[in-house]
Amino acid sequence: MGLPASGTLQLSSWASFCNVGPMKQKNTEEKKAVVLLSGGLDSTTVLAIARDGGFACYCLSFRYGQRQAIELEKAKTSSDRWGAVEHLVLDIGLDRIGGSALTGSIEVPKGRTLEAMEQGVPQTYVPGRNTIFLAYAMAWAEVIGADDIFIGVNALDYSGYPDCRPEYIAAFEKMALLATRTGTEGKRDLRIHAPLMHSSKKEIIQRGIALGVDYGSTHSCYDPGPGGRACGQCDACLLRLKGFAEAGISDPLHYRAKEEK
Repeated sequence: MGLPASGTLQLSSWASFCNVGPMKQKNTEEKKAVVLLSGGLDSTTVLAIARDGGFACYCLSFRYGQRQAIELEKAKTSSDRWGAVEHLVLDIGLDRIGGSALTGSIEVPKGRTLEAMEQGVPQTYVPGRNTIFLAYAMAWAEVIGADDIFIGVNALDYSGYPDCRPEYIAAFEKMALLATRTGTEGKRDLRIHAPLMHSSKKEIIQRGIALGVDYGSTHSCYDPGPGGRACGQCDACLLRLKGFAEAGISDPLHYRAKEEK
């Protein structure tokens, strides 16, 4: 799979055409929600969806030893842009556990076809990551009195990720009722929203553009170079580029792979 051809609609032009922009915090009566925000394309779109749905958003990010730590800078930018009530960044050392190309010395796969991406669990899978992230989100939601958690998992891009499946999200939601005081006392039900679960990258991008997401302030690459420049060849970069190409919109990011040609 190669990089998309040029001549697509510029992102700024599309956003101007839609005449949309980020929402500010409306009032104190909005329902609270914890939004898992990595700083990537999907989670930033989910933040926009949550804000558009009228939620007061408490964004939760993690410094877990990931090689793409620049995404946390993007997460802060997006949380500010979308008027989050709070942006909490927690430190958890998943790199000490290892077992993933994102947290250890395992090589990040490059230049793979879509067919190859769909075969088995990829090396970029981080053992237990979404379970750990959701557990922290569940705890924070209980403390702040939120009944809703938003997460940007997607079952179409990576069918091999076990913690991105609908049945996994449903199981965690059920577990949360057994694991929290508010759940066991029957005071509230915790809902986990995964609005991008069955969307293609093209559909996600189109939805985000309509809501006013600035994709130039997101990061997707698994193996960024100096200054956070995206490699253009890892699975995340290729899927992102494919999504923008299919949407007919120019990706605002700069890629090393393009510049090195």
